[in-house]
Amino acid sequence: MDRTGTAEFLIQEYLKNNAFTQLLGMEFSLLGPGRVGYSMSVDAQHLATPGFLHGGVVTTLLDATMGAGAMTLVADEWKVVSTIEMNVNFLKPGLLGSRLQAVSEVVRKGKGVIFMKATLRNEDNAILAVANGSFYPFSADKAGYSLN
Repeated sequence: MDRTGTAEFLIQEYLKNNAFTQLLGMEFSLLGPGRVGYSMSVDAQHLATPGFLHGGVVTTLLDATMGAGAMTLVADEWKVVSTIEMNVNFLKPGLLGSRLQAVSEVVRKGKGVIFMKATLRNEDNAILAVANGSFYPFSADKAGYSLN
């Protein structure tokens, strides 16, 4: 099957089907090949303590950002990615009511693994967390995606 020009379709399908990012209220923006952003507002349901964002939300935000960034590099080959490993450094807490944005960057695209990094900032541009991760590209068919 000819899948030329399907990168945008596959990315849109991924976003439409990613229920967890929707549950958290994460908003996607494509900034360029390998470079995406996810932003969100910190609400009460995202907190671990009365005023601080849960580390799992931070990790999810960074993982989704790096994964979507990696996917932009292989979607035209009808591939999606899966996280192999990631490391998060928490530098400053996210606060209730703050607006956050994570942005991904490509470290290296190898033949079988894509290495990414992401930075999470608040509305004051302060860095809250940084992450590095590696991602395995595989056929979108195996993930249940279809052009039909």
